[in-house]
Amino acid sequence: MALENYRMQQLNALKADMHPAWDELLKISAPDAVFLKGSYLSTLEDTGCVGANTGWTAHHLLLWDTQNQLAAACPLYAKTHSYGEYVFDWAWAEAYHRHNLSYYPKYLCALPFTPVPGPRLLARDAAAQLELAKTLIKITESNAMSSCHVLLPDNTSAKALQLAGFMQRKGMQFHWFNQQYQSFEHFLETLTQSKRKKIRAERRKIQQAGLHFEWKNACDTTETDWRFFYQCYASTYAAHHSTPYLNEEFFKLLAKRMPDHVLLCIAKRGSQSLAASFFIRSDNCIFGRYWGSLEYIPCLHFEACYYQAIQYAIENNISVFEGGAQGEHKIARGLQAVETSSWHWLRHPAFNTAIEQFLKREADGIEQYFDDLNERSPFKQSKTKQEYF
Repeated sequence: MALENYRMQQLNALKADMHPAWDELLKISAPDAVFLKGSYLSTLEDTGCVGANTGWTAHHLLLWDTQNQLAAACPLYAKTHSYGEYVFDWAWAEAYHRHNLSYYPKYLCALPFTPVPGPRLLARDAAAQLELAKTLIKITESNAMSSCHVLLPDNTSAKALQLAGFMQRKGMQFHWFNQQYQSFEHFLETLTQSKRKKIRAERRKIQQAGLHFEWKNACDTTETDWRFFYQCYASTYAAHHSTPYLNEEFFKLLAKRMPDHVLLCIAKRGSQSLAASFFIRSDNCIFGRYWGSLEYIPCLHFEACYYQAIQYAIENNISVFEGGAQGEHKIARGLQAVETSSWHWLRHPAFNTAIEQFLKREADGIEQYFDDLNERSPFKQSKTKQEYF
């Protein structure tokens, strides 16, 4: 495909020799976006979590300028299903099917299995970023994909997508914000009496069960730790009659490739390990990702996935804890509703128009939901709606 000021390239894998140029672009666009690092994306590929028969086929999009410098890039996948995305379009696929049209394959610019908002269109400047957004539409047409979807981009990426002709879909997540708390108790003091009492009672149950928690940086973990964690992780999926997206090799290899970012929190009774939660951290944020337990203990999920992370963030002066997608129960535990977005372009004109109208109605409902949640704020003084970006 001919572009006036750029040379386009698509990659079916993000090999190690591409990491320096990719990560240099990342430093310019968003140095704290750890999930966009070449080492993270390639670990998914190298361990078979994407590619092969997973329904995720890499088509990473790159634009090179006339000086043969990488000017823009984004992670891109051809998808044959909608699993592992956390922005749900199953109803759209069903509508296509009812009209004897194929919704799959589609293009997806996103982080596989990772609903973390952040940059999606990496670029040296606004012009290259806009050209990248326009090129997504061009290759969707030329490769006969049904549609292109960019999930959870930051405001800079979103602006380029809007200018290129993508439609916005609003969403929300729940994040915790560190207001320079000196301790977990200091944080609790900002909550209403009923919410403060509830959290203390939940944490007391964990103490009464005789549990303590051990945090480990990746460099301190062992093969035994990862084998145990994966057993816990897989048990969570089994409890929901599902299959894990990630394999054990992924976690072990990621710990070796990104030791400064990988954390394990292990719940123990004495010397016996009972549960574990997996986190990724950047300089300013800790991301809750996966957890599991080999024994049911009341309130253990809240402690292992939320309270331990909040306490870690306070003790390590981390600004934000992202608890993952969905779950308004997080509001009662001090997390706040955060507005997110995704952006969509459909090749079929009639469906593009119909979904545009649907998204406008859906956005009104989400705004009302934000207002309802704000009225149930756990803080003594109600906090206003947050925007992630």
